[in-house]
Amino acid sequence: MAHSTPDLSIGQVSERTGLSIDSLRFYEREGLLVSPVRRGSTGRRRYDERDVEWLVYCTKFRASGMPLATIRRFAELVRHGAGTEEDRLALLRRHREELVARITELTGCLDVIDHKIGVYEEHFERGAAHELWNTVVPAESAPSPGISA
Repeated sequence: MAHSTPDLSIGQVSERTGLSIDSLRFYEREGLLVSPVRRGSTGRRRYDERDVEWLVYCTKFRASGMPLATIRRFAELVRHGAGTEEDRLALLRRHREELVARITELTGCLDVIDHKIGVYEEHFERGAAHELWNTVVPAESAPSPGISA
């Protein structure tokens, strides 16, 4: 993979990607980068725009819940170059399916929370907040858990 200029320091890449310097070193150690980190004449790490672009992808992969092992595998496939495109596409499709399932689950969770907010708001508007699961109420007169808690 050809590198473009300008050279960027690890601090500049940290600022641009939002990753800490320690995280950038970790990504390098864990084999998550698609090209080796170059070193300047002083031995300091040097990056370019393609490195930054890849790191931004990595942060999105991580934020979406992609495991480090999967990112590492994807990076390996990219490093191997031509002939691995189908495997890369399959990996991304699998992760997308997992992400869509997670979003669906989270949407269901959000629906429950929105419902509970509505219940609480309704009780507050009626001045009946005291009716919401009051733990001081004796067990025999407590509302069933699914009613208004």
